[in-house]
Amino acid sequence: QVQLVESGGGSVQAGGSLRLSCAAFGYTSNTCMGWFRQAPGKEHAVVAKIADGGGSTVYAESVKGRFTISKENAKNTFDLQMNSLKPEDTAMYYCAAAYISYCLAAGRWDFGYWGQGTQVTVSS
Repeated sequence: QVQLVESGGGSVQAGGSLRLSCAAFGYTSNTCMGWFRQAPGKEHAVVAKIADGGGSTVYAESVKGRFTISKENAKNTFDLQMNSLKPEDTAMYYCAAAYISYCLAAGRWDFGYWGQGTQVTVSS
């Protein structure tokens, strides 16, 4: 069983930065970790994913070059560094985990463990 707890959301002006962190309790190896977001009236959308082991990553086109996903195995945390934020990045952000081997190709429904979410608001 994996429990995930997000932190680090908040409000920032366009062009600013925020760092989200996800603490994973009961975490074991071979876990795919991801960040998703949900804007009002929209479905969950993948932001970034990172595979355990080699640490390969994949990003949504809209955040490439601005966001970086990383993990710190010693602390069982994985983070999302968000730079050059835009108003369209405003959403509830969720971290998620899955025990799957096809991490980089996984979609929302492949992730069985979710955090409670943290709000990110970017003003223009």
